Amino acid sequence: MKYRILRQTDLKLSELGFGVWGVSTNWRGHVDEVEAVRLLQRADDLGINFFDTADAYGAGYGEQVLSKALGTRRHQLVFGTKFGYDLSVQRQPREHKERPQNWSPEFVRQACEDSLRRLKTDYIDLYQLHNARLTAIADYELFETLAELKKEGKIRYSAVAVGPDIGWMEEGEYTIATRKIPAQIIYNILEQDPANELIDLASEHDVGLLTRVPHASGMLDGTYTKDTNLADFPFDPEDHRAFRKMAWLKESIAKLNLIDFLFSDNNATVGQIAIKFCLKPIQVASVLPTITTQEQLVEYAAAPEIDPIPDDHLTALTRLYGDNFGFGDKPPPLSPALSNRKQLNWPSLV
Repeated sequence: MKYRILRQTDLKLSELGFGVWGVSTNWRGHVDEVEAVRLLQRADDLGINFFDTADAYGAGYGEQVLSKALGTRRHQLVFGTKFGYDLSVQRQPREHKERPQNWSPEFVRQACEDSLRRLKTDYIDLYQLHNARLTAIADYELFETLAELKKEGKIRYSAVAVGPDIGWMEEGEYTIATRKIPAQIIYNILEQDPANELIDLASEHDVGLLTRVPHASGMLDGTYTKDTNLADFPFDPEDHRAFRKMAWLKESIAKLNLIDFLFSDNNATVGQIAIKFCLKPIQVASVLPTITTQEQLVEYAAAPEIDPIPDDHLTALTRLYGDNFGFGDKPPPLSPALSNRKQLNWPSLV
């Protein structure tokens, strides 16, 4: 395993991190607690030291299972968790809409205490705003509260997990250029906007990044190929990808045909190459794939060690992506969920 410093912190992270989301939500298939613990402990054995969870993952379960698996190794590892969602709001099974968010000082302090209790620790290495909107990221009172928590030793660093979709350009810009704190963003071979712009901005301001969804929700993990017939892959009703439009899947498979040169005649797997691509920018400290099986864990943990993607392949990919793989104009770097929102002025920090 290789390691990188997350810029603007002194956290040394494994280039392959473990997103606890995959073993605590059932959105990518059910993983029982025994297997979740085994996966987390095996990840530690393989040199993975960064574990990224959230209080909203399984309404606290994601933090609890991490503590159960690795509590005795706490001080040798880096724990990141997230806050902002009101977990007291109940949701129906298979309901994927967001809970309401709360950024008040009282709520944030209580959320932090609850996470510390579930993680069975007295500090959180990286405390991240979970899918925060611009108004929260620019909230002076919220960041005063985080500064107090840091001074009290309850958190080491704060960051923003930007999302949930691949847009949210303004939120990423404010996090990196104004707050100058790390951002967690979506980035992969098939979905590079607005990540490419945010990576350039992070380089300019010397801010670290974490990336998630390196396998484009399963399109780049080997499950699908250029020859895939979607009729052969019925989705589990609880699998969040079942909510994506079939047209998106068909288009993505067509794109796999165009980028087959990245994967053919290569000893590495498709899933490993997808991770290696995300590690190309030096601002990216760690990549967070979805891991639900031992086989995936072993495969992905080896990804940092594979040969770099050849420059001519990257050049060809850049040209294809710039043309949206021949599928017409690329969508603007704005989440569809925000397409009708009013333009927001960036609030002052003071």
